[in-house]
Order: sequence, then structure tokens, then C-alpha cells
Amino acid sequence: MNGRLAAWTTFVVLFSALNYTSRASSGTPDRDILYRYGTAASGVIQYAVILGIMLLIARGLSKRWAFALRRPHSWPAAIGLGVAILVAIYVVSAALNPLLHPGKEQGLTPTGWQPAHAGAYAANFVVVAVVAPIVEEMTFRGIGYTLLVRFGTWPAILLTGLAFGLAHGLVDGLPLLVLFGCMLAWLRSRTDSTYPGMLVHGTFNAIALIAAVTIGGG
Repeated sequence: MNGRLAAWTTFVVLFSALNYTSRASSGTPDRDILYRYGTAASGVIQYAVILGIMLLIARGLSKRWAFALRRPHSWPAAIGLGVAILVAIYVVSAALNPLLHPGKEQGLTPTGWQPAHAGAYAANFVVVAVVAPIVEEMTFRGIGYTLLVRFGTWPAILLTGLAFGLAHGLVDGLPLLVLFGCMLAWLRSRTDSTYPGMLVHGTFNAIALIAAVTIGGG
């Protein structure tokens, strides 16, 4: 297991360094980047590569065990905890936004709705709200948590939360991302499954994308 943990840690460090370097050299992405099919295509490729690496790290292990791909102990309880996490993260986000502007730093949400590019936006919506949450939950709350939990539940929660935050390559957004990552890891620890985290993560991303072109556009 030490070799698998070393491989996972190496991936997180290199991926985080790549994202921070890319952000420093290129700055904030074009606010209309989600109106391009190329963005969706590159996203699918990136997440396919990440998933492939995680599957290699977990090679020889039960995928159900390594990635916690199993039903939670109780779906009603999992849904209740998920709703509580969403409420908490929105409250914290509202408190931090005037100080750090994490959404503006990430730069993925467009400035308004462009009907002519609805198809491309829909394609990117699927990547951001479906593909990304599945792969990221399998990466951090799945194999990452599984490899770290032998050191204790809270070390696993905190370390995977930190890794999740750093992997996004943001500075202002780091506190909120780390908190969100820790909350999702806590949900994983309480439900013994990554499925609730995928739903919460996907819902959070979907709401952000919908709000960007409705109440947030302009």
C-alpha cells in the first residue's frame, strides 16, 4: 500500500504544480471558455487520463473497495448530510466572496447567456457537472481516502481535502476548495460510499453553471 500511496501523492503534487504553473503563466481563463466545444473535448481527455492513472494505482484491488463504489449505509441519511453540506458551503462562500472572490479567480463562469453557443455550453455542462465530480470523487474521496484512512479518519479527511484544493491551482479559492473537499471526505466517512459525494459535488457545480447564465449573467 505504501507504493500506491506514494504514486497517488506524486500524482497530486505534480498535477497541482502543473495547474499552479499554468495559472501563473496564462492568468485567468477567458470567461467564455465554456462556450467552446474544444473546452469540453479537452476536459474529457484530461479526466480520462486522470481516471486511467487512478485505475493503474488501484490495479489488483477491488474497485468497489478502492473507490468506495457501493451503496451508502442509508440514502435518506446521505441525502440529508449532502443538503447540509451544500447549505454550509454556500454560507461560507457568501462570507468569503467579498474578501477572496474565488469564483472570479477560477474564471470558468461566463459573463452572460449566449444562445448561439448553447450546444457547446451543454457539452461543457456535462463535463463540469457530471464527468468532473465522478472522476474527482474517485480520485480524492475514493482511492485517496482509502489509502490514507489507515492513518486515521480525520487525517484522511484533512489530507484529501487539502489535496483536492491544491489540485485546482487556485490561491483565493483554495480555502473554500479545501473546506469543500474536507466536507466531501467527511461525507464519504459517514456513508462509506463515494456516490453521495458525487451527487453533492455535481449539484454544486451544476448550480454554479446555471446561476452563471441566469442570475449571475450580465
